[in-house]
Amino acid sequence: MRKLVIAAASVALAACSQSEPAAEATTEAAPAEPAPMATVANGSPAGAYEVTYPDGSVMTATLNDDGTYTDTDADGKVVEEGTWAVTGGKTCFTPTTEGGKPMCFTETPPAADGSFTATPDEGDPVMVKPKPAEATAM
Repeated sequence: MRKLVIAAASVALAACSQSEPAAEATTEAAPAEPAPMATVANGSPAGAYEVTYPDGSVMTATLNDDGTYTDTDADGKVVEEGTWAVTGGKTCFTPTTEGGKPMCFTETPPAADGSFTATPDEGDPVMVKPKPAEATAM
């Protein structure tokens, strides 16, 4: 879009001032705009989340901007991997791990601390809380 506006302005300027020589086009590329950050259905950003199940067990779900995810248990062992996407207003996970079952979640709006409840289409709701950045750095 930026290139289109600059090109249109250059053409308009050249048309208005015929006596002025046209500026030479540069081959320098415009700086790339940052890719938009992926978000789950409730608008929370991709990242690492602590997920607490009704039985008290805890795991970490890491949702990446590229649409992939990894679930790890409390010991850091990968228990599931796959892809995630927002579909029909829900956050849906499609595992590539053998035996994994696709699931979609309806999420509450995030609280002030970023936490929210995610309710699967089948099963009990889970509590989801963003992990601090230092806890996710490797």
